[in-house]
Amino acid sequence: MLIPIEITDKAREEIKNIMATKNIPSEYRLRVGVKGGGCGGMAYNLGFDTPKDNDQQFEIDGIPVLMEKRHVMFLMGMKVDFYEGAEARGFTFVNPKDGG
Repeated sequence: MLIPIEITDKAREEIKNIMATKNIPSEYRLRVGVKGGGCGGMAYNLGFDTPKDNDQQFEIDGIPVLMEKRHVMFLMGMKVDFYEGAEARGFTFVNPKDGG
C-alpha cells in the first residue's frame, strides 16, 4: 500500500517522545487530518485517536497512523516536520498541492 505522507526524522522523534511521556494508550494511533478549505486553504491537524470504521491505517517508520479515507487525497505527498526555534516549536506541514 502506498504511504501517503512522509514523517521527517525530527517529527518522528517528537511523536515518539509524546507517546512515551504523555502516557498515550497503546491502542491509540497518530491521526493526521484536514479541516475545511476557506480563504486560507486547508488546515492540517495531528492528534492521537483510536481507529474508526472510515479510517485507513498505515505504519510509517514505526508509527501507527490513521487517516479518514476521504482525507487521504488531500494529504497525499505531504511532509510532517517538527520545528524547534528560540521563539516557537511545533509541527509543520508541507504539502506540494498548497504550493509549499
